[in-house]
Amino acid sequence: MAFQDKTLKCKDCGCDFIFTVGEQDFYAEKGFENEPVRCRDCRETRKRGRGDSNSAAPQREMHEAVCAQCGITTQVPFKPRNDRPIYCRDCFKEHN
Repeated sequence: MAFQDKTLKCKDCGCDFIFTVGEQDFYAEKGFENEPVRCRDCRETRKRGRGDSNSAAPQREMHEAVCAQCGITTQVPFKPRNDRPIYCRDCFKEHN
């Protein structure tokens, strides 16, 4: 299927933008079925609004636990309960 550049209208700012042949090839290769609805500037603004790695995200509270398989002390992002085994990262990978 031969693609051609398409002119689309951004749903945020209302400006026209070009959905290029290269972008269409990329979308097709990835299996995306919908065309973009925002221009590049509005997409970037939206991404920045969600935060990035430099923003001060709240730290996840970690809890110490003992691995049920190997016995080492590990940290988990939830409060351990006595009715369920806790595994360190390596042992957890073996169980899945």
